[in-house]
Amino acid sequence: MTKQIQRLSNIHFHGQGQAATPFRTGVSLHSHTLHSRESLDFIGRATKNTPWLSGAIRKQEEKYRALKGRDVDLKRAWWTPPLSARQAWDLEKGQIERTLGLEALVSLSDHDNIEASKQLQLLDATRGCPVSTEWTIPFRQTFFHIGIHNMPADQAVFMMAEMAAFTANPVESRIAPLLEWLSGTPDTLIVYNHPCWDENHIGEALHRECVKAFLALHRPFLHAAELNGLRPWAENQKATELAREYDMPVISGGDRHGREPNACLNLTNAATFGEFAAEIREDGWSDVLFMPQYRDSLKMRILENMADILEDDPDHAMGWVHWNDRCFYHTDEGVDKSLAELWNGKCPAVVHRFVSLMSLVKHRRVRSALRIALNDNREFAGFDAR
Repeated sequence: MTKQIQRLSNIHFHGQGQAATPFRTGVSLHSHTLHSRESLDFIGRATKNTPWLSGAIRKQEEKYRALKGRDVDLKRAWWTPPLSARQAWDLEKGQIERTLGLEALVSLSDHDNIEASKQLQLLDATRGCPVSTEWTIPFRQTFFHIGIHNMPADQAVFMMAEMAAFTANPVESRIAPLLEWLSGTPDTLIVYNHPCWDENHIGEALHRECVKAFLALHRPFLHAAELNGLRPWAENQKATELAREYDMPVISGGDRHGREPNACLNLTNAATFGEFAAEIREDGWSDVLFMPQYRDSLKMRILENMADILEDDPDHAMGWVHWNDRCFYHTDEGVDKSLAELWNGKCPAVVHRFVSLMSLVKHRRVRSALRIALNDNREFAGFDAR
């Protein structure tokens, strides 16, 4: 099944009458490796209203508050996704080749760094991969994430340094010149990632106001609006409406953090990333494909990703075998320490109970029960009826 989104942008669901055979290449955009820092404050949001888990977490938070006299400050803590650059590249490439039978273009975009791309460019098999990042732009009461894909390899380090300097010391008047500079190379693609997600929790109305203000100032330098593989379908529909209002093509962004490959891809006949970028930038021509896993319960997918993150990984590229080797905390002294180091190998009871609860997600019977309880596939009904 194919749904026309706007003049040259189309959306497809895999396995519903739309074969990938007319296309040459599948494109995986926006996924993360162990070089990304991901805030731990998502735990409460991700587990909200989850049977048995949300109540147990609230109880443990209350115990911590009673014991320490303060709330757990998860904003000072972060975790790192499990996959190395090569593992992430292989995962995304493998899905495209095996499931779609197409050639693959993969652009990894970690938060505010290009280490994954730099590492891949040292290997013969991946030397031609795009140098990309997900740039954090503080803007008024919130912040936005902008995908910068396929920067010129010889300028990428300098470009990343300039972006990082802005993020650390934001001045609104500098955004437009920076975006104009970054978009100056025709092969570079700039994507407004998950534009309708109120990630900073400022409220839907204020977030929408900030989005419109940002687009009023910077639309000429943004080449597409993202449909995100880890955001609800209703939110992605809002993104298509926003894209139509501002005459932007829509584009895929899987936003993969764990071991599940991107649930949203692009289809193209381009042979190189530069050719693909030209299709988006010059023609607004974009075919977005949602993979079968997107139709699974989003809440369940997120829980399964969390369970993956908390598992031991004997083959971790950095030797971070245990989950607490891969989670970090910014101390009062201004030092970043892994939780394993911070706790000296003794996991607090409140955290140990949470990890134990999450491990239950891996059990077949619990997983089956949660899939039924968290089933949110009904949100696709509006699309299917059209």
